[in-house]
Amino acid sequence: MAGARDRKRAERQKRKRRSTERPPASVEAPADAGEALAESNGDAPSETFQERMSRRYEERNEEARGKLEPLEEGERPAAVTAGAIASALLAIVFTVSAVLAIAGVDAGGRDIKPLPIIVFGIVLWAMTVGMWRARYWAVLGFQTVLLLVMLASAFGLVVVTSVLQAVGTTLLLAGSGTLFYFMIRAMARIQMPDPPGAD
Repeated sequence: MAGARDRKRAERQKRKRRSTERPPASVEAPADAGEALAESNGDAPSETFQERMSRRYEERNEEARGKLEPLEEGERPAAVTAGAIASALLAIVFTVSAVLAIAGVDAGGRDIKPLPIIVFGIVLWAMTVGMWRARYWAVLGFQTVLLLVMLASAFGLVVVTSVLQAVGTTLLLAGSGTLFYFMIRAMARIQMPDPPGAD
């Protein structure tokens, strides 16, 4: 009887050792299922999350670019026309201010140097002509000006002292932001100039 009990005990210990040495099927199944799911989705197992997201963003960008219509000869987007008009108005303001500063008109006791005003006025006139001719660099430059206006308006809302100032600053922020948004799509339709030496 003792020998039979010893044999049974030894067989149970062997079965326990085999069960602990064998990898459980439930652990291997999720990995196989994940690889099968990745293969069914067309994603290689080696593709990382960043690479997958980058590929999807590039596909969306390509689709968006495919929907854009190229500009016809002499065509100018409406947002670029509005930007050219706004740039011309700003250029006129800076030109008049430069003339008044050169003439020595009193500015409330402040010493205003005309050179920065003249330089900024020339830049605005150049952007006006460039946008009227639908040039990429001019649109990009005016968007930089709009961005500065939006930042200044946002900071201005923090320090307003009257309702009239708050309304005016809000309208300026909304107008510049709206024009900035519509000019992004217009920029996508304008071809960038070829680099020097390109065929």
